Parts: sequence; C-alpha cells; structure tokens
Amino acid sequence: MLQTVLAELYERDLGTLKAEIEKYENEADLWRVAGDIANSGGNLCLHIAGNLQHFFGAVLGGTGYVRDRDAEFARKEVPREELLREVDAALASVLATLEKLTDADLTKNYPIEVFGRPMTTEYFIVHLATHLTYHLGQINYHRRLISTKA
Repeated sequence: MLQTVLAELYERDLGTLKAEIEKYENEADLWRVAGDIANSGGNLCLHIAGNLQHFFGAVLGGTGYVRDRDAEFARKEVPREELLREVDAALASVLATLEKLTDADLTKNYPIEVFGRPMTTEYFIVHLATHLTYHLGQINYHRRLISTKA
C-alpha cells in the first residue's frame, strides 16, 4: 500500500520538477545565483535526480548507478533537455524499485546508514520524498526570484 502511495507522490512531484525546469523562460537562468542564493535551479535539479537514482536505484534496486554528489552542485550550463532526462531517469528508478519492494522489505533496515544510525527502509524512502519536496520548493522560488522578467 505505501509503495503505491509513494509511487503516486514521486510521479506527481517529479512531474512538477520537470514543469518547473521547463518554466524557466531563459535557459541561462537555470544556472544563475544571486545574493545568498547559493544553489541554482539547475544544480538542485541535478541533486534531486542524483539523490534518487543513488538511494533508490543503486542502493535498493542494484542498478549500478554511480553518484557524483559534488558534481551535482559543481556542474554548470547543463542543457535543459539533459536535466529533464535526468529527472525521467530518476522517476524510472524510483518506480521500478517501489514496484519490487514488499511490505517486509519496508520494515527492514535501509542497507546503508545515511544519518549515522540505522533506520527502516520505509522511514528513509519517506524521508526521500520530503527531501524532494523541500528542494522542489526551492526551485520554484529560485525560478521566480531569478527570472529575467523581474
């Protein structure tokens, strides 16, 4: 049951992420930062996609995805179409993994200790959903604050 609910939420929020990335009228604005805004919308998008492909795909799904977290924040001027492909890859990874997880899998400890302590897989994949929405809100604000129309 939880897997179905999470699949719907991840589909909704990753779809919203794609829509936010597409709403940047000027593609260069995806990479602009100003004042205390340290992360661009493009870098946050790369971070979300890398995070999900790693924690769902590689750790739970065995996809072989290799994460470069530093590059998620260091890369610049990545074309919008590549960002959208990364979001699609993240969604595919999340959905394929959720489809395979059983209720028993959810009660087991997540295979790695991310926060320096054990937690159930259920707890961690719910955390990942809230992490996604946190950064999704940042991207929405970034787009509206950085917009060249302002």
